[in-house]
Amino acid sequence: MIKIQSIIFIGLISVFFSCSSKQGEEKIAESSKPNIVIIYMDDLGYGDMGAYGATEIKTPNMDALATGGMKFTNGYASSATCTPSRYAILTGTYPWRNKDAKILPGTAPLIIDTAQMTLPKLLQEQGYYTGIVGKWHLGLGRGNVDWNKHISPGPNEVGFDYSYILAATQDRVPTVYIQDGKVDGLDPNDPILVDYSKNFEGEPTGKENPELLTMKWHHGHNNSIVNGIPRIGFMKGGESAKWSDVDMADHFLEKAQAYVKEHKEDPFFLYYALQQPHVPRTPNPRFVGSSGLGPRGDVIVEADWMIGEFIKTLENEGLLENTLIIFSSDNGPVLNDGYYDNAVEMNGNHTPAGPLRGGKYSLFEAGTRVPFITYWKGKIQPGVSDAMVSQIDLMNSIGAMLNSDQKGEDSENLLETFLGKSNQGREELVLEATGRLALRKGDYVMIPPHKGAAKISTVNIEIGNDPEIQLYDLKSDIGQQNNIAKDNPEVLNEMIQDYERIIGTPVSLTVK
Repeated sequence: MIKIQSIIFIGLISVFFSCSSKQGEEKIAESSKPNIVIIYMDDLGYGDMGAYGATEIKTPNMDALATGGMKFTNGYASSATCTPSRYAILTGTYPWRNKDAKILPGTAPLIIDTAQMTLPKLLQEQGYYTGIVGKWHLGLGRGNVDWNKHISPGPNEVGFDYSYILAATQDRVPTVYIQDGKVDGLDPNDPILVDYSKNFEGEPTGKENPELLTMKWHHGHNNSIVNGIPRIGFMKGGESAKWSDVDMADHFLEKAQAYVKEHKEDPFFLYYALQQPHVPRTPNPRFVGSSGLGPRGDVIVEADWMIGEFIKTLENEGLLENTLIIFSSDNGPVLNDGYYDNAVEMNGNHTPAGPLRGGKYSLFEAGTRVPFITYWKGKIQPGVSDAMVSQIDLMNSIGAMLNSDQKGEDSENLLETFLGKSNQGREELVLEATGRLALRKGDYVMIPPHKGAAKISTVNIEIGNDPEIQLYDLKSDIGQQNNIAKDNPEVLNEMIQDYERIIGTPVSLTVK
């Protein structure tokens, strides 16, 4: 009997130590997971950083990420405008597959299906605390949102444990911050009303009341006035909740820093979506005149300082060596985008698009080729990569790093490339601009014939429309000045076949 009891006791001890050892291994594995931060700029062009060739503007903190990490010369947003690029980076799916993934008004419903796999959902499954601070612009609710109640679905329903956002853009109503589905600082006795089709009786507008403006509108921004700035859309009420434009960057920085400090004990994901240099450009007074290029340059300098302060927070909290940072922009640059702010007049010799043709809204390279950097102190060796990569690929690449089986429909696993261990990138990539598509493959880009004006006159940007099919060799003609379609029928036919295979619609050589 004593022998049997001894055997049982020894067995129990063995089970105990086995379980303890296993739990220890799991804890070590959990603690070794890197924090992941995406720093996402808004309308920052390929040539807007010193590390990408800018000489007229100083961006030391952005440049430090580039010189200390992997700088990609062929890094792409999915699209030449904000909403679709944000859809792609969070879902790993081409936005043209979703008919609603286009520039949204502030009242648009959520365009990410709550049942869809997203990058934050993937990370939640891997034990991460997930958060977004900054610009959202992917819709909220199911339509007809009541801004005075809990707003759902939104970021919290597609994978974010914490969200502190502006609903759409700084130039659109509602001009309030939303925390976890509730308007921050709202007085229930002063309810918010929002409409994008008609004004509320007695409310001043930029069009009817120019004497109230501190910033004049150039095109499209002449509705409700907030802080002396005319916006897109009409809004009434919510005075106590309205943001201060000049303090927005500081406000988001404080939220991002607090998030890091509160969740530093466990692996976290932060999508830090800055609003600069999108219009209206409203630098804090301490940054006014800092660039010599007017408000657009000043808000880039301001954003650079914010990024530097954020990196300092990671370093001070002992997190920098265990944090993967991805830095990029949602689309290419634009100077005059709706306000008279001297962006054109004071631009001087600065070239926001660098050597590229086009800009925001454009199928030419400057619309989607953007600054793209991966930084991980001590893990990613500094370097420059010419590999073609896209923000769409972050989902599958991060998933591979964490051994997740979750996938984005169009995302590719380029983990080794992002970590600087390989120079193998994508073979092909579909690019999008306001519903129009093009194909990049190897060194070539093919733009099918598209109807419409060749240039958006209000913003003075060539957008790639042409009745003839276009083919460019980016290796020898990065500025896309020489259409070689007629002289390279074999390359052109191969590009057309690949385009039709991916998109599923035929391509003609011309359009009437």
